[in-house]
Amino acid sequence: MIRWTHLDTATVPDGGGELRLMRRGEEYSIMSGSIELMNSRVSGSEEALATLVSARLGDASAPSVLIGGYGMGFTLRAALASLGAKARVTVAELVPAVVAWARGPMAGLTAGCLDNPRVRVVEGDVARLIGAAEGDYNAILLDVDNGPEGLSRAANDRIYDRAGLEAARRALRPGGILAVWSSSPSAPFSRRLRQAGFQVEEHRVRAGRNGGGARHMIWLATAG
Repeated sequence: MIRWTHLDTATVPDGGGELRLMRRGEEYSIMSGSIELMNSRVSGSEEALATLVSARLGDASAPSVLIGGYGMGFTLRAALASLGAKARVTVAELVPAVVAWARGPMAGLTAGCLDNPRVRVVEGDVARLIGAAEGDYNAILLDVDNGPEGLSRAANDRIYDRAGLEAARRALRPGGILAVWSSSPSAPFSRRLRQAGFQVEEHRVRAGRNGGGARHMIWLATAG
């Protein structure tokens, strides 16, 4: 049996604790304490976050998309595969080490997506990019922490509170989409989305590409 190897540790800003990058053979895992945040063998719901949005954007010729949280890049790679050649994708990743891991130990998994000419990488808080925007994006895709019920960084909660959702609506173009990944449903979050002026769809998707694994939640919230 192949044992897990601890490759690196990174500190999450603003009291968010530590992340550990682990490897077992060709499998990678990012851990927060004893909790596995992501695994390279399980990518179905992260990819669905992008493909569901791409389907809604339809024939938008040059969509501007913001992705909050790089993780292992599953959402970014799915977005690049499903959006047109003129799409522009900004990726905001709070933890610089996660980007370094993508370019280093996990370069094979990254498959060059961070160097795609359609991609801009910002090492910083996605909340700041959202707050500075005014009708800049066709879509905002958030896979930050564990979803609206965060576990690694208390400051992430402001992305999902009423003020954060209203900022996201201002950052979107008319008819734009806010897509949010979560490990589990949240009725209070669904209500907050509607109170912030969004039309809301809830999608339960499997974690695995083959339709297996845990069920995760994706909200598609359309700005009026």
